[in-house]
Amino acid sequence: MRTPAAASDALPRPLLSALACDSAWSQQARAALAATDEKLSRRFDDVERIDHVLALRARAVDQLLREAWRRCMAQDVGLSLFAVGGYGRGELFPHSDVDVLVLGDPQAQQRGHEALARCLALVWDVGLKLSHAVRSPQECTEAAADQTVLTALIEARPLMASEVARKALAAAVSPDKVWPPREFFAIKREEMALRHARFGDTSDNLEPDIKDGPGGLRDLHTLGWMALRTFGVRDLEPLVGIGQLGPDEAIALARERRALGRLRYGLHLMAGRPEERLRFDYQKTLAARLGYVDAPGSLAVEQMMQGFYRSAAVVRQISDRLLQRFEEQFEGEPVPRALDQAFELRRNYLAASSPQWPREIGDVFALFATWAGQPKISGLHSQTARALAEALPGLKPYTDASAQQRAQFMALMRAPRAVDTLTRMARLGVLGQWLPAFALVSGRMQFDLFHVYTVDQHTLMVLRNLAVFSSGRADERFSIAHEVWPRLRKPELLLLAGLFHDIAKGRGGDHSELGASDARAFCEAHGLKASDTSLVTWLVEQHLRMSVTAQKQDIADPEVIHRFATVIGDREHLDYLYLLTCADIAGTSPKLWNAWKDRLLADLYFATRRVLREGLEQPMAVEQCVAEGREATCALMLQQGFDADTIARQFAEMPDEGFMRFRPEQLAWQAAALVDVRHGQTLVKVRHIDGEARAMEVFVHSPDRDGLFAAILATLDRLGFGIHQARVLMGPHGTVFDTFEILPADTYASADTATVAETLRRALAGPLDQVRVSQRTVPRQLRHFRFPPRFEFGTTLDGRHTVLELVAPDRPGLLAQVAQVLRGQRLRVHEARIATFGERAEDVFHLSDEADRPLSGQARDALRDALRAQLETAV
Repeated sequence: MRTPAAASDALPRPLLSALACDSAWSQQARAALAATDEKLSRRFDDVERIDHVLALRARAVDQLLREAWRRCMAQDVGLSLFAVGGYGRGELFPHSDVDVLVLGDPQAQQRGHEALARCLALVWDVGLKLSHAVRSPQECTEAAADQTVLTALIEARPLMASEVARKALAAAVSPDKVWPPREFFAIKREEMALRHARFGDTSDNLEPDIKDGPGGLRDLHTLGWMALRTFGVRDLEPLVGIGQLGPDEAIALARERRALGRLRYGLHLMAGRPEERLRFDYQKTLAARLGYVDAPGSLAVEQMMQGFYRSAAVVRQISDRLLQRFEEQFEGEPVPRALDQAFELRRNYLAASSPQWPREIGDVFALFATWAGQPKISGLHSQTARALAEALPGLKPYTDASAQQRAQFMALMRAPRAVDTLTRMARLGVLGQWLPAFALVSGRMQFDLFHVYTVDQHTLMVLRNLAVFSSGRADERFSIAHEVWPRLRKPELLLLAGLFHDIAKGRGGDHSELGASDARAFCEAHGLKASDTSLVTWLVEQHLRMSVTAQKQDIADPEVIHRFATVIGDREHLDYLYLLTCADIAGTSPKLWNAWKDRLLADLYFATRRVLREGLEQPMAVEQCVAEGREATCALMLQQGFDADTIARQFAEMPDEGFMRFRPEQLAWQAAALVDVRHGQTLVKVRHIDGEARAMEVFVHSPDRDGLFAAILATLDRLGFGIHQARVLMGPHGTVFDTFEILPADTYASADTATVAETLRRALAGPLDQVRVSQRTVPRQLRHFRFPPRFEFGTTLDGRHTVLELVAPDRPGLLAQVAQVLRGQRLRVHEARIATFGERAEDVFHLSDEADRPLSGQARDALRDALRAQLETAV
């Protein structure tokens, strides 16, 4: 029997020889391309112009493709090769796709099929990520009905093509056959808007997309495609000659294109693949490669990211102007409609009437005053926006301005649409010119997961929240803000505090103190009364006080409230600080504000208001707090139909401390649930927290057992919940009254209260030592923010318990793991306050030993060692 021939033996010898040659050529070409990339990488690191580096890489790939084409394709085959898309522009990043078009009629496609397959295989063997299409001119016309295909084809660049083929392709995708300029402009503008919407219409993301995000390279490409289709120019610079783009705008766009291109090229090198997002995985190493170094108050990575955010902002500003001009190209020159002597409307865009506008900063303030009075206009006319941008560097800051100009600014602050005006001023660069300190934080990010916005964007978010409060409408997110706002004597003072509260970020030192100094100088320069200046300065200096008190201290403790009220001093300061605190927290991250924080701050507000009303010289006694809590809870239960004897009997089974630490409606809910519970039974009740559909309150009443607290936390963690607050109270007969406020931390967390209650009930019915903490991997983002855990010990004001303050990198199941350590040390937890700030967990525990005594020095050391061993263990 004959042995089957090997596959290679079945091929003709001439073809075998050709394949062997192809293999050798591919190896040589691969080595040559790798050497070129290595050389270009070095030139990139030597800060050679990115345009040159991109063009050199495209040229190297051009040469490789031409050589492969010549090796495989006969001259008379009738096929032509074009570079298309980004490669057609002559820009090629390290890991970008190489897009080509093979053009030829169907007969030529058939004749050259095998040769083309061999050519493509050669290129793939080299390692290029080649994406190709084979079409006739007619097929190009048909395919270009999809505007994305047309976008690639209109940038076609001949590699191996005759003039006849080039003209045939141009004719196939010409505006008279497919996508006339006006329609192309409209569809591309819509595509840009939809793309921006995918990124929340902002470039100020923690991990921004350099290519597709707002203000990224794709925006510049889109403008180029529009210009090419409308005016037939292959770059934006020729638009200067036809009056569509100012020389300064062209220079700015070219500068930012190079800055973005350099970021993208370096990102490809660092990632080793076509990564377009500036992920935390690469930000620090990329900043180092680009030559950034840490400076006092400003990390290298923060400087790099600030450069990106500023570049994106410039691209968006000029893009808006250019899109408006393109629109006018199709719609025709608008007929102006005068608004007053200085301003007019042009197709519903606000424009300055005089070509000499603006002469000084007062003219600019007059523009914003007119704009505020025209809420339905589309925006600022492109010519006026350009005139403003050109004049901006020459406009005086507030320190050099006249009293009249400062008065104009304060008039804008007092006007009904002040926040809209400040936002517009910030985005157009006017606010940073008037207030140089604001320019310093423009685009400034903080390298953490807590601050999801740049400092300037966070400031605008805070101001926007204040505008919500001022509307007079109730907002379910902020339960009492709309009631507090009308009490403000001068709302503009709160806006000033919001403007200055973070303005000193990145300078080093305490930004609250530095910002307060800036605020004082600004207020005094603008002629504010001494009392108003003092209030704004105090708000900036104390803007973190209420948040820290609410989240880190026991606001059920009369002593805590009295100390806080002493700092506040009076009702006016409390009103202003409360509103600023709510706006600040909610403006830091969309995930940070919730019903629990709203209620926490409201509780602190009302408790402080009461102390201020009754007088700081007479702190409320604990006994009085307990008595008032009992009285209010009793009234609620009577309304619910419970008789006085049942209420009295139930109150006798509840800890007195609870009447001080819980609100009456919580106590009434707990007491009602316990009416039919016999001694020795375990009760688990779960309900949704008002105003927050996702948040839940969990109440566990049970005979005390070792490991109960840890078992509850481990079970809630397995259910996918994070704990925001825990209170553990000891009741009569060795029972515990544990209350937890929880929020979903994972997508699989159930929204059904019955499911949560039943799962927890089953877990507590069995041996508690079998309830284990689930082991989960640390999310990608958290891995880049590791730091050694810190432990601080203290004692509660009454001296009964030890206070442990824990600051550690956050990770899934952290609190449950801490609880397991506390259990292993045989410690009792009386209260836990849980706060997570991005990647940082800052938790506070009130602890005692088994005899309810504060921890000894030896016990503290043992606990610290056990916690460090647990938390430093890799997950």
